Amino acid sequence: MTPVIGVALAALVVSLVAGFALSRSAEQPLADTVAPALQMTRTEPASSYRAPVVVRGTAADAVRVSIGPDSVVPAADGTFELSVRWAPAFEVVAVDEHGNQSSSTVITAPTLPRMRAVHVTAHAWSHEGLREAVLDLAREGRIDTVQLDIKDEDGVVGYDSQVPLARESGATAAIYDAPAALRQLHEMGLQVVGRIVAFRDPTLAEWAWHNGRRDWVVQNPSGQPYSSHYGPIAFTNFANAEVRRYNIALAVEAAELGFDGIMYDYVRRPDGSLTSMQFTGLTGTPTTAIADFLAESRYPVHLAGAHLSAAVYGIASTRPDEIAQDIRLISRNVDFVAPMIYPSHWASGEYGVANPNAQPYDIVFRSLQDFKAATAGTGAKVAPWLQDFSLGVTYGDAELRAQIDATRDAGIDSFFLWNAATRYHGGGLHPA
Repeated sequence: MTPVIGVALAALVVSLVAGFALSRSAEQPLADTVAPALQMTRTEPASSYRAPVVVRGTAADAVRVSIGPDSVVPAADGTFELSVRWAPAFEVVAVDEHGNQSSSTVITAPTLPRMRAVHVTAHAWSHEGLREAVLDLAREGRIDTVQLDIKDEDGVVGYDSQVPLARESGATAAIYDAPAALRQLHEMGLQVVGRIVAFRDPTLAEWAWHNGRRDWVVQNPSGQPYSSHYGPIAFTNFANAEVRRYNIALAVEAAELGFDGIMYDYVRRPDGSLTSMQFTGLTGTPTTAIADFLAESRYPVHLAGAHLSAAVYGIASTRPDEIAQDIRLISRNVDFVAPMIYPSHWASGEYGVANPNAQPYDIVFRSLQDFKAATAGTGAKVAPWLQDFSLGVTYGDAELRAQIDATRDAGIDSFFLWNAATRYHGGGLHPA
């Protein structure tokens, strides 16, 4: 073959191949592999963990946008809107007609409410006079939240709980009708926070000890129940998985009933020397174990629709290991930190205040600075417990008002008032 013929033949082959490729291309277009352009609009915080989250954005060329099982067809301009049940985060997936996908993760956060609350025991709610006095405070606009006990210091669950362990241990007592109470309070526009006394629980501790579950109970070095000024057998073991699950089950049940918030009280170890007590199964320190319990509680409580708070000692911001309440660790796992900063409970000279009980504004304002600093950057809000009882110094409207003013001046808009008898000085509570 001459060179000229060889070149001509090669050119012919190339031409034929190219022509064949073009004809095949015309018959079978190349597959579209370009994913839809997904752009998310900033998600506004939901009004609560019970409220739906509205997710918006644009998905050009998509035929479907979905979040889990929920989906929507975008409008002609690609815009879409999906309303879904709250979750801490969502994966938004856009799909076009060729099956190409693009996705984006949306982080959510509800707006935490302001709370001007009073403590109400189960027995107080069942007492018409005490209940109506609290409701009068609400009718006058002096409070917007009621803290109603779920499980109290005796380990008694105040309504007919269906949690199996509450029933088996004899903790349930139908002192009040929880659904009826929630309905009445919500119809008045009030929020309801349920208080669960977590690890001070003589009912469960005694039942567990006498039913072969001694590891559920805090013990002394000789293996007997740890006794304290709270009683001979008062504290359950926060390191025990069953004890933790019990408290979480009560919290979830209450949230599902309609409680807007859950507050754990006595979410700590017993006060006293660590050498005098032992916690079967504890790995790490009591301080980290308490924070871990709150972390374990958070998602189930949120998913059931309620926000989560922890009542803590006033000294916890400066002495976290005395009762295993490290505010920096705790505040990462709750929505509200609720320090009990009762003026009567501070020693003379604390925070430079000569007589805290007689200087309620000063001690409240100064102690709250530490709690604000300890919770900074965590997302948790501070909502202090304030004193509306007399102990050493007579407290009335003026003393209550001084504490509320100090809380406001510290830049905090929420508080809880404590009076064990559920009797409050309404004159110290200005209408909103």
